[in-house]
Amino acid sequence: MSKLTIRPINTGFVTMIPRQYLYHHSTTAFYPEASDQEEEYPVFTYLVEGGDKLLLVDTGMAYTQRADRYHHHGSFQPEGMAITEQLAKLGYQPEDIEIVVFTHLHWDHCFYMERFTNAQFYVNRKEYEFAMDPIPLYYKSYEAPQLGIIRPFEGISMNLVEGETEIMPGVRVFETPGHSVGHQSVEIDTALGSYICCGDAIFIMDNTKPIEKLHYDITPPNRFSDIVAVWKSIRLIKERAQSLEHILTCHDREMMERIEKTPVLGLTAEGR
Repeated sequence: MSKLTIRPINTGFVTMIPRQYLYHHSTTAFYPEASDQEEEYPVFTYLVEGGDKLLLVDTGMAYTQRADRYHHHGSFQPEGMAITEQLAKLGYQPEDIEIVVFTHLHWDHCFYMERFTNAQFYVNRKEYEFAMDPIPLYYKSYEAPQLGIIRPFEGISMNLVEGETEIMPGVRVFETPGHSVGHQSVEIDTALGSYICCGDAIFIMDNTKPIEKLHYDITPPNRFSDIVAVWKSIRLIKERAQSLEHILTCHDREMMERIEKTPVLGLTAEGR
């Protein structure tokens, strides 16, 4: 039985307009409650404890001034919510993290990398290659040097993986492209089954819902690099997950309520 556990950590808030970002325009009639105004959404990372090494899935978002100026207007990181500060509350320092696995390299998933001085970083090869030379549409997403700023992964050695790859016993990645060119999800075995940290392959759990009148087996989002790949990736995650509760998103606000009741996932009653 796996001894791994998963601790969701919120690193701040990004602003998004649900009807423009989270729901494809063909689906909004089926989600009348979806707002056309900016709303705040969390930015979760996931700490994996109990394994051979201390592992982190993504490092979270940038500080407020950077996030607001270069990315989503109004995004903010409250005091004490940077990943380094969050780890300190748990009794860890950044140098205690031995492995960091990135779902992708957008700015809200890979900040503060330079603080993790003892970590091995893992990212999908296609994602890294595109992040190093994105088209102008994605300059902000990857903080390209054309903006006059230094991207978080500049000059940092990365382990490039392809396909399904075991990172350490009980933790593996598999490709879920579409939101970004080389997006990948992280599957983690626990005593309560395998959880999938899906990054932005699924923004919110509404994206997993079918719309029978449209013959849709999912609800696609409206932010993507490849809508066909997005669709197939969401299908794959749903098929692979033991249940919807085993899908761990980055931006769903339901996760904030969930961690109030269950701050550590994967624990059996005996393990508590």
